[in-house]
Amino acid sequence: MDEIPVKVAVRIRPLLSKEILHNHQVCVRPVPNTQQIIIGKDRVFTFDHVFGKSSTQDDVYSSCIKPLLVSLIEGYNATVFAYGQTGSGKTYTIGGAEEEKGIIPRAIQELFQAISENHNIDFTVKVSYIEVYKEDLRDLLELETNVKDIHIREDEKGNTVIVGAKECQVESADEVMSLLEAGSAVRHTSTTQMNERSSRSHAIFTMSILQQRDANNGATEMISSKFHFVDLAGSERVTKTGNTGERFKESIQINSGLLALGNVISALADPKRKSAHVPYRDAKITRILKDSLGGNANTVMITCISPSTSDFDESLNSLKYSNRAKNIKNKPIVNYNPDWDRIDEMELEIKALREALHNQQSSRVSRTSQVSQDWSQEKNKMQALEEQLAQYQLECFNHRHCTEEALELLYELKDLSGLTKSQKNRLQSWLAVAEELRSDVKAVSGTDSAVSVGREEPHHITILQLKRELKKCQV
Repeated sequence: MDEIPVKVAVRIRPLLSKEILHNHQVCVRPVPNTQQIIIGKDRVFTFDHVFGKSSTQDDVYSSCIKPLLVSLIEGYNATVFAYGQTGSGKTYTIGGAEEEKGIIPRAIQELFQAISENHNIDFTVKVSYIEVYKEDLRDLLELETNVKDIHIREDEKGNTVIVGAKECQVESADEVMSLLEAGSAVRHTSTTQMNERSSRSHAIFTMSILQQRDANNGATEMISSKFHFVDLAGSERVTKTGNTGERFKESIQINSGLLALGNVISALADPKRKSAHVPYRDAKITRILKDSLGGNANTVMITCISPSTSDFDESLNSLKYSNRAKNIKNKPIVNYNPDWDRIDEMELEIKALREALHNQQSSRVSRTSQVSQDWSQEKNKMQALEEQLAQYQLECFNHRHCTEEALELLYELKDLSGLTKSQKNRLQSWLAVAEELRSDVKAVSGTDSAVSVGREEPHHITILQLKRELKKCQV
């Protein structure tokens, strides 16, 4: 993993009308045809980019931001943050005026231009806009969100994320600009003796890009990247701003956050402290910038300074901090979306599971159909047995009825006179056989039902067998 230093640019604003009116002298000037600055008589600093008072917004954008936008589309995180004292031109450089667009409007316009030219890539763009006001995170796109519901966290890869802030999906540059203007309108600002519209908070405008593209192996890959635009509140001296009351409390919080940022820069820039603790957690703004300073991002720091002799100390301190920041090394990598790293693998797994589920359902339907068919056959068999049983029972009843009539007839013949001895003997023999059969029937059935003749017994056995068979079928 290659280490890339933080790029540092310095922009010197022109003298203001009131400074010229009070005859302020210039104490900072760029060295012609170089990237150096001289402050005072002989203090020389060298940076990656130096922009003098005649530099344009386009000069700053083309040199510093355009390369970041290219890396953003390639899948790298990018950050640009403006640093300097209050009234030095940070907000102008970042946002600009309607006729002189700054960094953010130009980047938005160029991003959507690049998206329209990449027909083979599916882009999803989301934006968020928050401010750090007196160490509270405030959502500028959703003012009703409670500050206690917004938190700074680290994801599974150690990247810093802001949880709870509203993310708006956008489709055009105009839509982004509308959100940016709405958020900027509700940002905490105030008038001080040094600045008519002084930012009282650190603002972070973030564009999140998600790309879906076809890889060389035919699979689909997802790449996510973020671009942070950070407008830091300016450092302030109460003796110059004249702040009192609530403004004075804001100044304390602003300077405290910038001091924490300076300590982080010092810790990261000192080779001797490379393995030492870096105090990111000392302030909310340094926690948010953790990935941008020493982390996974291509970062540009734009230091805005005043050329006036009255701001000599503040300008010198800003240049010292910027000079240290040059030694910070970041390790940017392409951000393959962790949720989509195994998308092809998961699609195959889902397909296999669907096929297995379909086969199981088919097998279950087949088994259910077979059981239903078997049950239908058994039901038909039971019905046939029941009909056969009813037929045998009817025949049995008829036989018994005939037998009863025959037995009654035998008893009547017994009492008749005029029978020969041979006939009486035969009649007595028949009655004895009938009585014996009656005893046998009682022993088998255990009832006093009507007597059955010998030839009826096979029917009775058949009925018992049919009943047992019927019971088996029912079970």
